[in-house]
Amino acid sequence: MHAVSTINGCAYLCIFNPRMAAAERTFSDVKEVILSAHKDTVAEDKVGFYNKWANNYEQDVDILDYRAPYLAVECLSAAFQGDRARAVVLDVACGTGLVASLLQKMGFQNFHGVDGSEGMLRLAHSKGLYQDLKQCILGARPLPAPAESYDAVLIVGALSVGQVPCSVIRELWQVTKPGGYVCMTTRANASNREYKEELESVLRPMEQTGLWSRVTVLEEDLWEKAVSDQESGYIPGVVYLYKKSVGATHEQFNAMNQ
Repeated sequence: MHAVSTINGCAYLCIFNPRMAAAERTFSDVKEVILSAHKDTVAEDKVGFYNKWANNYEQDVDILDYRAPYLAVECLSAAFQGDRARAVVLDVACGTGLVASLLQKMGFQNFHGVDGSEGMLRLAHSKGLYQDLKQCILGARPLPAPAESYDAVLIVGALSVGQVPCSVIRELWQVTKPGGYVCMTTRANASNREYKEELESVLRPMEQTGLWSRVTVLEEDLWEKAVSDQESGYIPGVVYLYKKSVGATHEQFNAMNQ
């Protein structure tokens, strides 16, 4: 049985198994890659980096003990009150499909994904979970998703310095159905502190003006293993879960952005 999905309207046949092909990796290998991922580079270089990393990605985040996907999915699953079998989920910066794989185990079945890397998207497609996959460099181009279409929108791991700009948050709100959920994560260590403050300066006024309500903010000390020479053990991170207000209007949204 083969699932049908598309990347920018094109079908891909992918039988590549990254875990079988990748040589055994060490934590030293992973440290070097993660430090490179956090560098602030131009979009084209960043996409090229993720294309090269795609085949080792899942093995590397396993070595890193990267817990953000599990924590985000647990938060959403605990709060979600709708019909999971019919709910449509948008997985933003979907990578190889880790989040969708975990959500499927929680009963969700319908997934659309967006990512900037074709290499990551091909591996996501090979999982057979997504009904639609689109390539988009977030922040450089509008999010390719229709307004008020998704029961849940997640962006896990991409909201951090050198990755996706905080301006994307407003686009996540726009594509979420009234009453739907938006789940986001970011690191809370020293190197990402300024970005986290900027992120929260976007989230707070959207709550204060009634565009959404806060469901939970989960602060986790054991987010992922530290890779910087200035840190040891694990670094902290945060999961933010919001519910879009049923009565929120685009007039409110536009007024807040003026």
